[in-house]
Amino acid sequence: MQSKLWIPLAIGVALLVALPALLSQSLVNAAIQMLIAALFACAFNLVCGQAGMLSFGHAAYFGVGTFATVHAMNAFNGAGLLPTPLMPLAGAVVGLLTGIAAGWFATQRTGTYFAMITLALAELMHALAPHLKGVFGGEAGISAMRMPAWGLGFGSSTEVYYLVLAWVLLSLAVLYLFTLTPVGRLTLGLRENSQRLRFLGYDVHRLNVTVFAISAMFAGIAGGLQALNTESANYVLLESHVSAAVVLNSYIGGVTVFLGPALGAALMTFFGYAVSDLTRSWLLYQGVLFVLVMMFMPTGLAGFIRWAGTARRAHGTLALLPMLCAGFLAGLLLTAGTVFTVELLQRFFSQDYRAMAAMNAGAGWAPIALFGRDWLPTAVATWAVPLGLWAVGAALVRATARLWHALQERADSTETPTVQQGSAL
Repeated sequence: MQSKLWIPLAIGVALLVALPALLSQSLVNAAIQMLIAALFACAFNLVCGQAGMLSFGHAAYFGVGTFATVHAMNAFNGAGLLPTPLMPLAGAVVGLLTGIAAGWFATQRTGTYFAMITLALAELMHALAPHLKGVFGGEAGISAMRMPAWGLGFGSSTEVYYLVLAWVLLSLAVLYLFTLTPVGRLTLGLRENSQRLRFLGYDVHRLNVTVFAISAMFAGIAGGLQALNTESANYVLLESHVSAAVVLNSYIGGVTVFLGPALGAALMTFFGYAVSDLTRSWLLYQGVLFVLVMMFMPTGLAGFIRWAGTARRAHGTLALLPMLCAGFLAGLLLTAGTVFTVELLQRFFSQDYRAMAAMNAGAGWAPIALFGRDWLPTAVATWAVPLGLWAVGAALVRATARLWHALQERADSTETPTVQQGSAL
């Protein structure tokens, strides 16, 4: 099974290499952010998914990696402490050292107490950052400039993309190899039964600190890549929403699969890039998506893909096709109804609409322009649209469930005679 994974991985890497030739410069910048978010999520997943320690403050190590790389770029009057392609090493070193110090304190406790300590340490660093202007640059932050190195100017987004891609692929490979080492195998023991590891004679606290520090180191590398991309750093990177974003991205992608967090981070970064220009409510959609994934796909998108592969092998593609089509259409209809309602209400309660309604107080409610049409908020037909979409979508959800139960009953009825015949023999 593992050997079969090399084919899609090779295709994926080839697609990533060819991506700049297929995209515009703005989309190349979005792809860079997706790669950085993917590495940050996989670094976080080493602590959360592998070791079972939920950290609410991983933005701290991403942020210090960014600031360390910017300072390294400005060293020696802008000549740089290292050649530009090696600059993320500065973020790795500072992230590792910060992770050792913070991990030693945080891993003194487990569970909820560990999560609260990581959050407190991150908030402490965020509170101190504005006052340490020599390190964090105050509200303006710190800027730098990529210097030419190794025959490359690093002035175009394409060159930065390939530099980031090389670092992300190398870091993911090292992270994966770490999971295969004895220490990486013991990391799973931290998640499953740390008391048993302690009974077997292992120093659980030292192991916790080691895993936490390695995770912080790769988060620092992701922060260093962010510094190379934006050529700046601001203490906003230390805010709690950055830590919350990596948690959401990882769980949406699936923390039980190695590349699951990378998938979730890449998709949600692209989602924010594509949708934030279209609507002011994109954060609401992001939150709704996270709630739905946690309720109906707790193993994340990667877990759903794994389930789909298992179901295809068990029932066949043709048997699954009607159920998948019905489920996909149900999702589209429910999404359309939700988007229509949210966007209509957002415009209805906006200050511009209320000001216009106050000016035309005697003329009644003005129509709202949405999706190329005018919709009267007091008309029954306006609200019949989302209600109809939801009703049909809900009916398709029930049909999808019935199709799935029918497949399971057919599989059970097929297996039962075989078992009885085998027992008779």
